[in-house]
Amino acid sequence: MKQTLLTIKHEFFDVPTFGFGWVLMLWTLFSVIFVLWLAKRQGWSKDTLSHLPILLLVAAFVAFVLPRVELWEDGAPLGLPIRGYGVMLLLAIVAAVALGVREARRIGLDPEIIFSLALVCVIAGIVGARLFFVIQYWDRLDHSTTAALFGSLVNVTEGGLVVYGSLLGVAPAALWFFWKHKLPPLAIADVVTPSMMLGLALGRLGCLLNGCCFGGLCDLPMAVSFPMDTPPYQHQLALGQIHGFLIDTRQPESRVLVKQVYPGGPAERAGLQVGTEILSINGRRITGQRSAQAAISEIPPDQPATLDLLTSDGSRVLIELETLPARSRHVHPTQIYSAINASLLCLLFWSWYPRRTRDGQVFAAFLTIYPLTRIILEFIRQDEPGRFGTELTISQWISIGVLLFSVLLWAYIYRRKPELAYPVYPPGSPPCPEGQIE
Repeated sequence: MKQTLLTIKHEFFDVPTFGFGWVLMLWTLFSVIFVLWLAKRQGWSKDTLSHLPILLLVAAFVAFVLPRVELWEDGAPLGLPIRGYGVMLLLAIVAAVALGVREARRIGLDPEIIFSLALVCVIAGIVGARLFFVIQYWDRLDHSTTAALFGSLVNVTEGGLVVYGSLLGVAPAALWFFWKHKLPPLAIADVVTPSMMLGLALGRLGCLLNGCCFGGLCDLPMAVSFPMDTPPYQHQLALGQIHGFLIDTRQPESRVLVKQVYPGGPAERAGLQVGTEILSINGRRITGQRSAQAAISEIPPDQPATLDLLTSDGSRVLIELETLPARSRHVHPTQIYSAINASLLCLLFWSWYPRRTRDGQVFAAFLTIYPLTRIILEFIRQDEPGRFGTELTISQWISIGVLLFSVLLWAYIYRRKPELAYPVYPPGSPPCPEGQIE
């Protein structure tokens, strides 16, 4: 993994790079040239003016948001880190749009529809994905200051985007777009479904670079490990896995029980038993699972990593490690599993599209197959806890809801007359007149 690919310096020639600096000046110059070019091409039409809000939104992002996500050291800004996750997210968007444009031309649909739809859906998708993450993991954000909280809210380049959150954000935005331009929703959804899967496949590689969406312990040849400052390592440390045992998170919050002791590990050598209830760690009274995880996680990386456990029967268990290991225990590369899954689904939907007989079939297949694969993958992933008193994660619960919705969609599709709004045209066919954006 590689969370940070490079860091762009805070300033050049004593002028800030971000904020009211070089990037904003370049963006302003680009915006003026772009708008003048559009005006020369199509006049000061409604479509020309419709680009202004987006250009201004990007300018505001450069001026006010990017300075808040720069790296700081000793009170001085160092620059903007270019994260592997952010780069892969950008590549995912570009690749998805490119495939969508190719498919639009393949059926004689004006590619401008895909470009305009992509602009709307990318913004709505990122907002929805981030909002879902913020609601789900509110306690993980930096609440130290208002500025720090705002920075952690908008810092999507380090991960923190939930796939189902993006779908919830895209759905109303796409429906609005279809209604405004009088486009058939199911027909367009069929066109862009392979693109969504291609974007997801590349985005999951970004998750691998970032270390998020990680899997459970694995001793197979394809297993991977992560360095100390990554989510998988911190997750394993907090639950005791680095020390050779596992806290039972299914228990009530007030109790801390040992769920598993790994053979040959430090905990087994110290005599820790499955089912033992822990009352204190290193002299710190434990009031619940969160306090236990906090006590374990507070061990400095360059000092002895000994855990002194007081159990409910009054005995002490001393788990000794000279120092914390540099890397996590090996885990399933669920990010790669997810990327392969999305790639295969992309190929399936792309090859199915010319053979469809009704609008909506490809999109309905996506709403049926992807939730099933996501439910399976969630059993391997370890980054989300169970919800609603079960071991099912929030993504699995949403997958079940999406599956139920897909049943209704299939019923709706097959109750309609079998027809296609955009049949596959031979190469060189002109765009469909009804496919033009008004």
